[in-house]
Amino acid sequence: MKTSSLKCFPDVSRETINKLEEYVALVVKWNPKINLISKGDLEDIWDRHIEDSAQIVSLPEIGPSWVDLGSGGGFPGIVVAILLRSISPSTKVVLVESDGRKATFLRQVALKLDLNCDVLNKRIEVISIEENTILSARALARLPKLLDIIEPLTHKDTVCLFMKGKNFSKELKLAQDTWSFDCDVVESRTNAEAAVLVIRNICRAKK
Repeated sequence: MKTSSLKCFPDVSRETINKLEEYVALVVKWNPKINLISKGDLEDIWDRHIEDSAQIVSLPEIGPSWVDLGSGGGFPGIVVAILLRSISPSTKVVLVESDGRKATFLRQVALKLDLNCDVLNKRIEVISIEENTILSARALARLPKLLDIIEPLTHKDTVCLFMKGKNFSKELKLAQDTWSFDCDVVESRTNAEAAVLVIRNICRAKK
């Protein structure tokens, strides 16, 4: 299984790389029990999941809190928390995951790796967040549905980082039928067909 320094953070410390490698080992250990990622992705976990998740950390101005929605096995949330441990140690990362088994895994990882991280075993619809919070989501829902889900959570200063696959342009057009927002499309560093949508100033479009 290949490991390396992070391309998007070439100067990251050896301690941080070690933490990421510990995390990978935990994913490999737990995966047969709770299917954190597809079995076929295990060999390429560093590029397909670690590097892919890490790229979003450099996009926003880091504030006091970061909330990752539908965290699953911790991509991107745990990777973000590991990187912020050295980049911005005071930033609290909150992982929201409704699956109890996956939430248990996330708590074990956060404890073992000493991360500034809370895990909420709840549905997104019932949580609340503070202002000046970054929201992230990876492969959670199509953009129109995703904006519906997060509407109660957004404030005027909320920055959303949504990791999308090759259909991101189609999702953007569909979302713009119902929503008004500012969006920067950042090409993915790990998949030329994918993108990170950096979205701000979300409100329902006036009819």
